[in-house]
Amino acid sequence: MAVALIAIGPKDLPVAIRTITGLIKKARGLASEFQGHVNEMMREANVADVVSDLKKATSVHKSLPADMAKALGADGLFGKSAKELDAMMAKYEAPAEVVEDLPDAPRFIPPEAARKAPVPAFIPPGTKRWGF
Repeated sequence: MAVALIAIGPKDLPVAIRTITGLIKKARGLASEFQGHVNEMMREANVADVVSDLKKATSVHKSLPADMAKALGADGLFGKSAKELDAMMAKYEAPAEVVEDLPDAPRFIPPEAARKAPVPAFIPPGTKRWGF
């Protein structure tokens, strides 16, 4: 700022600052407008892709009923599978019920038997195991 005060002078400095800020605003406006145009072009390109995808989907949709009728018919893939499934179900026998005997176990375990011995607060160094 001191260099501008010496080079431009104190009287013309506010005018110079206003001019520079105006130029910066114009540059930002141009950059914003350019970015808007680029975004618009991207949207248009994306819309064109979506339109082509929709056309492909509608062309597939027109041939779908004929393909489904062919697959679902008696001679089609699913018709044969249904016949095979009916034949398999006719041969099906339910498996015998499996009954397992429970192991001999006490009905009640006393709390003293279920608890472990308390671990001491201090275990001396070099101790490999402490009661467990």
